[in-house]
Formats: sequence, C-alpha cells, structure tokens
Amino acid sequence: MTRLNLVLLLAVLASALYLVRTQYESRRLFVEYERAKAEAHRLDVEHDGLQIQQRAQATPLRVEKLAKEKLQMRTATPAITQYVTYSEPATASVGALSTDRPPVGAKAPPGGSAAREAANVGAISR
Repeated sequence: MTRLNLVLLLAVLASALYLVRTQYESRRLFVEYERAKAEAHRLDVEHDGLQIQQRAQATPLRVEKLAKEKLQMRTATPAITQYVTYSEPATASVGALSTDRPPVGAKAPPGGSAAREAANVGAISR
C-alpha cells in the first residue's frame, strides 16, 4: 500500500508541475497574442493614414503642377503640334478602299476634300 501511495503522490506532483507549466505557457501565449493584435491595429491605422496621404498626393491638380514644374511638360496647343499625314500601304487593293468615305469607325468630316484630307491626318504633339 505504501508503494501505491508513493506512486500516486509522484503522479499528483507530476500533474501539478505540468499544470503550472501549462498555465504559464498559456499566459505567455495570451500576452504574445495581445501584443500581435495591438501591432495589427497600429499597422491598420498607419495603412489608413498612408492611403489618405496617397489620395491627397494623387490629385489631378498636383499631378499637373508636378508635370509642369519637374518634367517641363506643357499642354498641347496647335502652335506646338505637328501633323503627320497617313499614306495608304502599297499592298492595298484599289477596289477595297474608296476615297469618297472615311475609314470604318471614323466619323465623316463635314465639308469637301480639304475636310476629307484632315480626317486622314494624325496629330502628334511634342
């Protein structure tokens, strides 16, 4: 009977030590979880702030101002526009293309042959 009591006492002590270790580990993991949750919340707030800054920086007025100041870009005007005429490829068949109407998908310009010539002109700006 003494052996049985000794074995039971050792089992109770081992169980108590295991319980203390498990509780300690549980508390440590809970604290780590709370820290990670707080860090995630901080990062969410920082991300929202950065998105607000990004939207503020990407306004059309600011982009246009930077394009003019830093890239020396300017708006396209007729004075700085070069017009390039479009010539038909040499392999096109004569019956396939008609000079009386504009290409498919293009709107017919009002007026005579000068307006038709303008429809075949592409604009390129510097």
